[in-house]
Amino acid sequence: MSLLLHLVRHGAHDGAPGRLAGRDPAIRLSKAGRREAAALATSLGGPRLAAIVASPQPRTVETAEILARGRGVTIDAALDEIDFGPWAGRSFAELEDDPAWRRWNAERDTAGTPSGETMADVADRVEGLVADLAGAHPAGSELALVTHCDVIRAVLCRALALPFSRAFDIEIATASRSTLALDEAGARVLVVNHTPSDAFQETLREPVA
Repeated sequence: MSLLLHLVRHGAHDGAPGRLAGRDPAIRLSKAGRREAAALATSLGGPRLAAIVASPQPRTVETAEILARGRGVTIDAALDEIDFGPWAGRSFAELEDDPAWRRWNAERDTAGTPSGETMADVADRVEGLVADLAGAHPAGSELALVTHCDVIRAVLCRALALPFSRAFDIEIATASRSTLALDEAGARVLVVNHTPSDAFQETLREPVA
């Protein structure tokens, strides 16, 4: 029997549209984001989950708390947003004038952010957490990791043996889940970007940076 790992992106947030949110702790879930998370919780959340682990960012913690339905949430820095350094908070239009930003998006297999973090680094830190969780929970358990778009893309690229330059081929909507089955043979990707239809419609009405 496999361990099921649900990778959940946080709901829509209240950060300024068109800007890179990064690790700004002032950014929280928007009203639409709370509705998205509540919709996801109807099919994922509560007693069925053996553990819910979240990135330290408030928007992920708030999403995790909605899924937890009063149960505990564990915070782990391994799920944190990519460390974008001085890029965080800048508009995407402004970043397009930065050659390093363009390289980061064009060459994800080798490029790093100004802090030096690469997509491989991100995948490695999540894999370390997953190994610890797998050792602590029996086969058949379901776990939810609430994190960020590119973090999920990094994990899925690694699981699918895709180069990180293919990351943008994977759509990860807000309050979506992507599910992996883990066993002795490794990781199998079962679901990518599943979003309850009503929550997805709310996302279309409120753009997210």
